[in-house]
Amino acid sequence: MIDRASASDVAMLAMGKGTSLSQRAGAVLMLEAGPEFEVTEAMALLADRIRSVPRLRQRLVPVPFGCGRPVWLDDPGFDIRLHVRQLTCPSPGDERALLDVAAAVLTGPLPPSRWTAIFVTGLNGGAVALIVVLDHVLADGIGGLAMLAALVDRSGRPAPAGFPRRPPSLRLLAADAFAERLRALGRMRAFWRGAKAATAATGGMRPEPIAHCSLLRPTGARRTFAVVRADLAAVRSAAHRHGCTVNDALLTAVTGSLRRLLERRGEHVGALSVSVPVATRRTATSSELGNRFGVLIASLPLTGAPEERLVKIAALIGERKQQAADGSAAGLFGPVFRMLSAIGLYRWYLRRQRRIHTLVSNVRGPDHPWTFAGATIRRLIPVAVAESGNVTVTFEILSYAGTVTINLIADPDGVPDLDELAAHLSDELAGITASGTA
Repeated sequence: MIDRASASDVAMLAMGKGTSLSQRAGAVLMLEAGPEFEVTEAMALLADRIRSVPRLRQRLVPVPFGCGRPVWLDDPGFDIRLHVRQLTCPSPGDERALLDVAAAVLTGPLPPSRWTAIFVTGLNGGAVALIVVLDHVLADGIGGLAMLAALVDRSGRPAPAGFPRRPPSLRLLAADAFAERLRALGRMRAFWRGAKAATAATGGMRPEPIAHCSLLRPTGARRTFAVVRADLAAVRSAAHRHGCTVNDALLTAVTGSLRRLLERRGEHVGALSVSVPVATRRTATSSELGNRFGVLIASLPLTGAPEERLVKIAALIGERKQQAADGSAAGLFGPVFRMLSAIGLYRWYLRRQRRIHTLVSNVRGPDHPWTFAGATIRRLIPVAVAESGNVTVTFEILSYAGTVTINLIADPDGVPDLDELAAHLSDELAGITASGTA
């Protein structure tokens, strides 16, 4: 069996080349570790369960010219010690200090298989955290959750596959690539439909120019995090009262907080252009990770009462969501990304782009708490970094066990007032969920 990187995977890989940061994502798992919890035993358990996720013991290997896209191959030299380790959280051991550790892990080097898992001790109250980070080429948000689900405590775990499997021959790779090209010819009509949908979802080839504001400025390699939480049931109830979704309500809160920040900076903007990834699949398994998502870009209003903006945002997002699901911009325009990256223009474009002000990614997690090594996972914090060019702040959102967690990810030089922005977001969420407001 030939396990090729998809067109979207290759595009994600290209977007990280020649930049100061590759595209990475992951999560911080806060464990309720009792006195009987042993980190060394938990590390051994994690090492054993990794055998049930084939992708975690593989490398993405380029193939000779004419043999198609890169392939995932079992790594005979795989060494779990390069990927799983333990750190002690610096004083004072609170969530702020833990987030700083997570930011350092995400912006640091990754082992050959493009992922790492780090147990963090020294936290307040004797808690233990597990930081899991992977290169985005391995999985999107849905795939990443499937990977985590394969590592936590559960029944019915897949049996480990034989390892290492023999790599395919050059002849087989060439034949498979040729067959794929023939299949692609038969999908040309669908390709153009997808390209048309993806273009429409992102605002067309000649979108309206977006407002200039301080949210756009060249970013560096450092990132800092701030976390805001809300009750999922309250957000859902507020959204449903207006026939809207949880995502619509969260976008309303995010844009409202950015409006407040800009006004505090002495800037007045009528709308913000927001990029929103859209999943093209509802579920995934640990054996089918990769990237399957589209992207929509919409200009979201900042003026008006929260309930008015909520309804308007829902209409704007609903109009483009299906278009984004019908066409993956990363997969369809991957060759363009690869060409720009190869000649050094992709990062140049990112630092000068005028299509989006921010990105908001929202993934729905499990409704009930997971456990790992017998310890309840009390909180699940989404984390991510990428070469953002001139986008100084983005938002990663994950719902887990009745709580919505929003991680504000910022360039510390571009957003020195991140704590203020987090406070604004908390206020906006409170306003939306308050009775009679939304």
